[in-house]
Amino acid sequence: MPLYRDEAIVLRTQKLGEADRIVTLLTRTQGKVRVVGKGVRRTKSRFGARLEPAMMVDVQCYEGRSLDTVTQAESLASWGDVLARDYTTYTAATAMLETADRLTEEREPSLQQYLLLAGALRSMAEGAHDPGLVLDAYLLRALAIAGWAPSFHDCARCGAEGPHRAFNLAAGGTVCPVCRPPGSAAPAPETLALLAALLAGDWAVADASEIRHRREGTGLATAFLQWHLERSVRSLRLVERVEQQPSPAPQPTLRAQA
Repeated sequence: MPLYRDEAIVLRTQKLGEADRIVTLLTRTQGKVRVVGKGVRRTKSRFGARLEPAMMVDVQCYEGRSLDTVTQAESLASWGDVLARDYTTYTAATAMLETADRLTEEREPSLQQYLLLAGALRSMAEGAHDPGLVLDAYLLRALAIAGWAPSFHDCARCGAEGPHRAFNLAAGGTVCPVCRPPGSAAPAPETLALLAALLAGDWAVADASEIRHRREGTGLATAFLQWHLERSVRSLRLVERVEQQPSPAPQPTLRAQA
């Protein structure tokens, strides 16, 4: 199959030579592939702008010995342009792209990871939910697809029915008093409820959560991800979290006395 066509999301790019670029794609059927975009860095390139991170494209590639070559690219969703306009959404989307890159292997089909990433980027671009919540939901679900689903209710070790207060990264989530290893965290029950809602897609609960519980949940989700990856996700350090404060109560209007 020297020539193939597939849907793909651009994960990252790197320069090659004077005018070319190596593009890492997460495709719908082929899995993760690395391709060469010939001349895409030239201003007159036919599809250079379509091969930018977070873009969803229909690509046609020609198989090579080490790297495939893009011969055609058509835009399916220009999320990259929308996300890049806001720093908060841009950094969150970048963290998702890097996580997808870390959790997938080259030439190993991963349709669930592809669909999850596409849905997360779409939600981020539409602004349906807080970008930080979308990012945390993506991280938890991506880990679940990879085989590291965290537990936020029952004991991750013995399966004892919860809820339990202790949370341990190595154990895989919440643990009961009997299984609790030394050094386990004790997050607020509302934080565990928020993380469970993000994993299950219960956005009514997630959107109604308080800032302090979102902040604590972010720390647990990030730590859980990097524990299982056994390496840091550099983009997460750049993510800007927007902490929306409640609007101040209206002040009474003072009327001038006649």
